[in-house]
This record gives sequence, C-alpha cells and structure tokens, in this order.
Amino acid sequence: MSKILIIEDNQDVRENTAEILELENYVVITAENGKIGIQKALEHIPDIIICDIMMPEIDGYGVYDALSKNTITAPIPFIFLTAKSGQADIRKGMNLGVDDYLIKPFEEDDLLGAIACRIKKKKFLDKEYSKSIHGVSEFLNEASAYLNLEELSKNRILKKYKNKENVFTEGSAAHHLYFLDSGNVKTYRTTENGKEFVTGMYGPGDFIGQLSLLNSTGSYIETASALEDASICTIPKADFVQLLYSNKEVSNKFINMISNNAIGLQDQLVNMAFSTVRQRTAKALLDLDDKGMMKDENHKGMSICREDFAGLIGTATETAIRMLTEFKNEGLIAVEPNKRLVLKDKNRLKQIAENY
Repeated sequence: MSKILIIEDNQDVRENTAEILELENYVVITAENGKIGIQKALEHIPDIIICDIMMPEIDGYGVYDALSKNTITAPIPFIFLTAKSGQADIRKGMNLGVDDYLIKPFEEDDLLGAIACRIKKKKFLDKEYSKSIHGVSEFLNEASAYLNLEELSKNRILKKYKNKENVFTEGSAAHHLYFLDSGNVKTYRTTENGKEFVTGMYGPGDFIGQLSLLNSTGSYIETASALEDASICTIPKADFVQLLYSNKEVSNKFINMISNNAIGLQDQLVNMAFSTVRQRTAKALLDLDDKGMMKDENHKGMSICREDFAGLIGTATETAIRMLTEFKNEGLIAVEPNKRLVLKDKNRLKQIAENY
C-alpha cells in the first residue's frame, strides 16, 4: 500500500484528509507543522507528500526546499495545498518544481485523482526496464502512456544483419536509433588516408546511433558494422526526439537507458591518454570479456579482427599483434586457429590493467 504524508496545521483539514485517504486503503502519516513534517518524511519515506503552504515553524516552501536537497526524499511527488486566493502561491510552487497543487476546500475526487495520477507516474519513473527487446518495447509503450502521446510507434521489429553488413554508414542521413538484441557491432570512422578508426564495440543491450541523432548535420558521424549475425531493433528519430524533449523526468530515464556505459567510455578515454600500451591491451581484453565477446565456458566468443583491436587500444596493428603475442607467451591468453581469443589468467590481466 502507498504511504502518504499529510503536513497541515489545521486539525480539521488534516484529519478529514487523512480519513478520506485511509478509506481508500492508503497508509497515512500526519504532521501538524513543517518542522515535524520534515522529520516524518525522513523517517517514513512516503510515496507522496501533501503539504500546506502557510504553516508555523517552517512553511511549505521551506519543507519542499529541505526535502528536495536530500537525495532520498527529493524524488517523492510533492503536492501543495493552498487557499483559493493563493494564485501567487501556486505559481511560486510550480516554479520551484512541485508536482501538483490542490485549492482548499477541495473535492474528494480531486484529491484522489491527483494522488492516483502521481502514484502512477512514480511507479513508471521508479521501474527498472530490462535491456532486452521486451524491456525496450515496454518502456516505450509506458512512456507513451505517461506522456499521453499517440505519436510513438507501437511495434518494434527486429531486423537481421549478416556478419560484416553495415547497420548505418558515416555521412548518411540519421533517421533511427538502434538497439542490439543479439550479436555484436563495431562502430568506426574512416580517416583521411582511408583507414578505419574503431570508436566502439557493442553487444546485446546496447544502443547505437544516439550521438548522430543529436548531430546538427543530421548525418551519422560513424559507420556501424555487424561483427557477427545480429538482431537489431530500430527506433524512429521522431520517437527519440519526443522522449528526449517532451518531459524532464522521462528524458532523464530515457537518457540513462540509452547512454550505455558513459562512465566506461570516460575511463576508456582516460586510459587512452595515460595508460601504457600493455595496460590498454589488458583493459581492452577484459572489457571485451565483460561484453561476452571472449570465449569461456558460457560464451562461444568471436573472432576479433586485429585491426579492430588495434583501434580499440589506439595503436598500430603491428603493435597490437606484438602485445597479443607477448600475452600469449606469458600464458595470459590463448589464440585458437579461428583467431578467437581466450582469456587464461583474468586475475593477472586485471593486475596489469591496474598497473601492479
């Protein structure tokens, strides 16, 4: 059952509101002023807070300010109570970022409707979606309902790509965001002398093409090519734009979903700048293993082109081959006849990656 905290100094309003909500099977907590309200919010962590504006000790603005600065209570939906003459209060509250307001005296249906709406939205924002085609479709459908949008596409179709087939090409019009349901994909840019510079390796659960959709030129900034047979879902650019700009909360959730591992990308850039080639080689092997691209008891692994591997560690192909040979001779990896790499000593590779 959802918990609701009522912060109201008027005893009649406080008790009547609590009775209405208890009859609807909500768990109700009450506080007679702002100071006690803050304490109870921190103690009980309610699902919704209903708070009067004009109160002794600490007014509603002070309550909202205090709770919005706390990472635990900041996400809690906040509804202000105000008198009919408090239009300025309403505007101030909405500017601060409160979720809704009710004008006293309010109707029972208005109270219950506002709470039901906020609980529904909170459940959507709190929900974790799986990094699968089912999870992506579920998110898009529920985001559409949350935003009351009819424009989002309803059916997500998986397209099959063969090994080495391009998903999109550098310079072509960027019309879609792509989600990898199975298989692995590399992205790369072509240098002035015609060589490929690998910008990333992606596996199931990753999105690709998002930066290109934000590019002012309207074109893909790199090429994406399948490293093996892959199943990929396309999401139209129109959906991408709606989810990114229609609502702040939905946008934040969407960005978290499509950003893959932004921290990992940042670490990769730092490693490229400051790590030795030996460290970068060890880190790249471990990263590929984390993505399921290396062979072990659970994964079949895949053949990794030595040019692609060289692009990942930011060095010449000859240097990359030399480092892999060194690792093989040290018993850290094995190379099968089909060129699949097998990690033999992950602990030692971690030690090299961390430089000890």
